[in-house]
Amino acid sequence: MEIVSRLKYGNTNTFFIRGTRGNLLVDTDYAGTLPLFYKEIKRQNISLKDITYVLATHYHPDHMGLVSELMKQGVKLLLVDVQREYVGFSDEIFAREKWLEYEPICKEEATVITCEESRTFLKSFGIEGEIISTTSHSEDSVALLLDDGTCFVGDLEPMEYLGAYEENGKLKEDWALVMSYEPKVVYYAHANEKMLE
Repeated sequence: MEIVSRLKYGNTNTFFIRGTRGNLLVDTDYAGTLPLFYKEIKRQNISLKDITYVLATHYHPDHMGLVSELMKQGVKLLLVDVQREYVGFSDEIFAREKWLEYEPICKEEATVITCEESRTFLKSFGIEGEIISTTSHSEDSVALLLDDGTCFVGDLEPMEYLGAYEENGKLKEDWALVMSYEPKVVYYAHANEKMLE
């Protein structure tokens, strides 16, 4: 069974998942938050070398801001093929904030997999689960669903909001797919987790 730690050092919940042969970081916060990230992992007794891969649930600036810096320090980027053309989405945003000294992600150095390959790939470092495409928030959004019922949905709108959207076909489809995995707890990027049992 995987052990999940929530890292809170900015506005975006980041999650560290320990597998039996490697570990996965899900999302990062905005560029410029690296010192706060270091403090938080130290507080939780996690070292940088413990992070094998980083997965961004999508490439908006508050979810992937530290990816390039982590890659420079040896963390590998796990990129789902449906995300490939969106990796540079935030480059222009960060470029306007010169003080960040942001360096774009080198996607050629990423480990690219399909959603269909995700189960086998995650199993290779001891995490049981799979990655699915959830495009209602953005075309590059993905969710990670673990077999123990834990799921990480990034910015997928909470299911309680379904009735608030007039045109919510894609959101309904995404939640139908997530719920087909019978999740027990849903972790959001900007809200508290939701227990479903």
